[in-house]
Amino acid sequence: MRKLETAVQHRYAAAAQATEPALCCPIEYDRRYLEIIPAEVIEKDYGCGDPSQHLHPGETVLDLGSGTGKICFIAAQVVGPAGRVIGVDMTDAMLEVARRNAPIVAARLGYANVEFRKGRIQDLALDLDALDAELRRHPLTDANAFLRAEELAADLRVRAPLIAPDSIDVVVSNCVLNLVEPAAKRLLFAEIFRVLKRGGRAVISDIVSDEDVPEALQHDPTLWSGCISGALREDAFLRAFEDAGFYGIRLAKRDPRPWQTVHGLEFRSVTVEAFKGKQGDCFDHNQAVIYRGPFRETLDDDGHRYRRGERVAVCDKTFQLLRQAPYAAHFEFIEPLVPVAPADAKPFDCRIQRRRDPRETKGLAYDATTAPSQCCDGGSGGAAPCC
Repeated sequence: MRKLETAVQHRYAAAAQATEPALCCPIEYDRRYLEIIPAEVIEKDYGCGDPSQHLHPGETVLDLGSGTGKICFIAAQVVGPAGRVIGVDMTDAMLEVARRNAPIVAARLGYANVEFRKGRIQDLALDLDALDAELRRHPLTDANAFLRAEELAADLRVRAPLIAPDSIDVVVSNCVLNLVEPAAKRLLFAEIFRVLKRGGRAVISDIVSDEDVPEALQHDPTLWSGCISGALREDAFLRAFEDAGFYGIRLAKRDPRPWQTVHGLEFRSVTVEAFKGKQGDCFDHNQAVIYRGPFRETLDDDGHRYRRGERVAVCDKTFQLLRQAPYAAHFEFIEPLVPVAPADAKPFDCRIQRRRDPRETKGLAYDATTAPSQCCDGGSGGAAPCC
């Protein structure tokens, strides 16, 4: 499979010198963000989506397979001077274009918040520029030197990782994950998960197929480097995020029409958003959630079943996750009348699904009687009885 990676490098190195239209889908970017980006970057950058639409000011963003830097330069404007953008690519010709244009974009913006690093997206710990420098000082002359180079790479991953663990708010990528060989795809998703902060997210635009790509096509270097043969089946693409430990996985965008059809297989662009942060112990704080509908019931990735309108007992970790995107709009949240201190919270077994009795949240001795609430104002600002 190494020859597939070589084919990708050669094709994208050539595409950094001369535009190759076959490498990209038509994409509508916000033209406000393109005005300060040099034409060379725009003409020689390839993708199938726009993950930058999902970014916010102040975030630290990592772009996998950043190419000539278009998404990075758009992201720089979205996250603003308080944010930071890192592009990672393995192709020297692409990095040369991106690095040469970065000061131009910074001057037009009035601030510099973008940098480009050399690395493989399935091995975000290894800084290839640092490895190159070491190998220039100690060239490979025999088998022992080769083995020492492997040891050096392992040491660099630990001592000076290209991207540190838990350091990124948002990982984005634009039509690059499909270029990674099959044996490394699981590691790729694990690396995305590793570098994200708890509560961080991945927003990935890529090409997927409607059927499994036959093995014969997978061994075609031209189809592989053209974003065809390495595409995962659309459901397997989402499952890869789930297998890596992500939650809240959703299709943010799916092109209804295929970008290309090959031997009856449809290849189209999708954008997937997925979150990191459900790891950790479960403790009971007497909280409950109510699923609002519209379905009769729904099942989350951890097997929690929520029936419409029913108070479901959840641990504090699940309660806090559901209060955030992308779940919050689908639930009502019930806190206990008397908060449970962390030191008093008991372990919660999430494998057991049960209804939360209202007396657990109100307290067994709760015996209040109140006057009618002044809860309805009809939008006029003046309170009126509810009935």
